[in-house]
Amino acid sequence: MTEQRRHPASWWAQFHEASERFDTAFLTEGLGDLINAKIASPLLRREAEIATDIVVRHLNKPNSAELTERSDKAVDRLVQTVQRLEERSGDAFELAAAHAACHLLEGRVADAASEAEDFLTTQQILRVFVGALRMERFDNDLAVRMLAAGHSPGVALASGSVVGRYSWWPSWLTKVVRDRAMEGRLDEQTVEALDRCAYAELSPAQARIARRLLAGEAALIEASATRLETLDERNAAQLLREGDLTAVALAARLIPL
Repeated sequence: MTEQRRHPASWWAQFHEASERFDTAFLTEGLGDLINAKIASPLLRREAEIATDIVVRHLNKPNSAELTERSDKAVDRLVQTVQRLEERSGDAFELAAAHAACHLLEGRVADAASEAEDFLTTQQILRVFVGALRMERFDNDLAVRMLAAGHSPGVALASGSVVGRYSWWPSWLTKVVRDRAMEGRLDEQTVEALDRCAYAELSPAQARIARRLLAGEAALIEASATRLETLDERNAAQLLREGDLTAVALAARLIPL
């Protein structure tokens, strides 16, 4: 596996803080499946799988006294087994996945995620964490791509929420928004301006022009601004030259169909 930078537990903890609906049961099941598959010993792997199943049931029914007791016992049993194996072999690396499984089932999910980056790809783990956010109208793929590209959880999750909220936008504009998000240039002011572009009824040819204007093509911006001036839209022409996105929709709509 290509070497990757391990994120500290504090980085992974930001996901739980980002959503009031964070689904710990979903996360434990999804991350548990990934971690358990990396446990080399079939017997130890089976014990971890059984413990994971019981813990997930308990998380889904936290008020069940029976499941609480069974969950505690299963986790204690797994932790003790791993401790005995480590004392016997002295090879902590061989038991890295088992240690991560223990921490996950003990509720130390951020620690487990950080440790799991030693044997899982960050993207695999990210998809489970993003899914556990349980956010409505949320662009999971964009958030995962931004996180994998090095954006902070706060920025990536905010962008995923914005794009999900405006999923009705035309595909050409959605692509512009995603590109801007990946570049770290998506803020509320930009979104409001782009929203005006979304309401403009543009032909495919006009949409292509709008996309190029939004990309900042200097020659096209000047030509479009000059056209606006000839149509007595001098204020819009000036705004377009200054990079004001609100003028893009008007400039594109004035392109002949």
